[in-house]
Amino acid sequence: MRTRHFKELLVWQRATELARQVYRVSQAFPKDEIFGLRSQVRRAAVSVPSNIAEGHGRLSDPLFRTFLAQARGSLYEVETQLMLAADFGYIAEAEATELQQMCDEVARMLHGLLNSLRVTKPTAA
Repeated sequence: MRTRHFKELLVWQRATELARQVYRVSQAFPKDEIFGLRSQVRRAAVSVPSNIAEGHGRLSDPLFRTFLAQARGSLYEVETQLMLAADFGYIAEAEATELQQMCDEVARMLHGLLNSLRVTKPTAA
């Protein structure tokens, strides 16, 4: 059964918190990354909850799945970009670990929601 509003989705709430944390952490990136990695990771982070919300608004499970898959792709972008930021020394190890754990949680939740919306084919009698 669908929630009445996307804000009720726990995965949307966690993805929104991840985006907030990405903004907070990326604020300390070097100035020469303003239009590079900082901009890229922020856009990808915002895309995760945005796609969840947009898909929920489509009122169709197949379309919702499409947008959840987009959200998952954006999440994987965020993970990659955060890993690079940590490699470049822009993020402390403890922060990188915390953000990775948040990404892992959102990924598990997206996977579960995608599975719950999986179309089952009727079996032949």
